[in-house]
Amino acid sequence: MSAKGEQTRNHILEEAYKLFAQKGFKQVTMKDICESTKLSRGGLYRHYAGTDEILSEILSRDYVIADQIEQGFSARKILEELLGALKEEMLDSEKSLSLAIYEYASLGNEDFFIHVNEQAKKRWNSLIRYGIETGEFKKVDCEQITDVILYSYQGIRMWSRVIPLEKDTVDHIVNMIRELLL
Repeated sequence: MSAKGEQTRNHILEEAYKLFAQKGFKQVTMKDICESTKLSRGGLYRHYAGTDEILSEILSRDYVIADQIEQGFSARKILEELLGALKEEMLDSEKSLSLAIYEYASLGNEDFFIHVNEQAKKRWNSLIRYGIETGEFKKVDCEQITDVILYSYQGIRMWSRVIPLEKDTVDHIVNMIRELLL
């Protein structure tokens, strides 16, 4: 794909992310995405066949953890970047895809979410193992810590759609993850 085509796809994903976070999955149409991206219907359909394909790609995007580990970045630095991103997402309910994810899963896409969850577990496990190997993290049970991180985060993201989270609450969670690992 050309650089311009890749740029357009990224723009579509960024705008669609905002719409899914705001409206959920079922309420977002390709027309909404056309309006938000300023693309014609043909321009949008050149890249994606429908909203399900767009949400699926948003949720499948890989994180750069593997690349950073391969390049020898500090495990602590990678963790701090991840915790910063998690903290920002937890505090900003406008960035939550929880409703969209729930709606999308309820349409028979459970297998997709099992795959997405397994990929997230692999990423966290690889970071934790890397941190232990470099001596930057405590020797912990990677599977247990990964479950605590993922399911705490996912639960908080869901709750943040319903109740406002206090900054202190988010700080407590992030600090507890730090204490478990560092």
